Amino acid sequence: MRPPHASPRQSVTRFRVRYAETDKMGVVYYANYLVWFEVGRCEWLRQAGLTYAGLERDGTILPVVGAHCEYLQPARYDDEIEVLARGQLLSPVRVRFDYEVRRAGAETLASGWTEHASVDEGGRPRRLPPHVRSLFA
Repeated sequence: MRPPHASPRQSVTRFRVRYAETDKMGVVYYANYLVWFEVGRCEWLRQAGLTYAGLERDGTILPVVGAHCEYLQPARYDDEIEVLARGQLLSPVRVRFDYEVRRAGAETLASGWTEHASVDEGGRPRRLPPHVRSLFA
């Protein structure tokens, strides 16, 4: 795996709400916000020079062990959305990502977090490699 870059303080990912992500009223289905959190998290890692696939190839898996989402305003079909993601190290084996979902350049629609444990292929806790931990400092 290539060496990571400097940690991004925050990543911003933009996209439009797709019709398939909405309910009959054109409002985004609540579970899609967690999918959007993942999009933001993957982009944060990518900007830091890492990918989930690369971490897993090197023996580090980051399953979600906790998640929370606070819904403030509805997102609707064809809204332009921004997902802001920030990462922080909680311990040598745990990281947390905080998210803000907002209409591009406008109000916050939802905020939340996911917490991840670092485990090996057998599901046993594994310290994050030093180069990965350094990204969250």
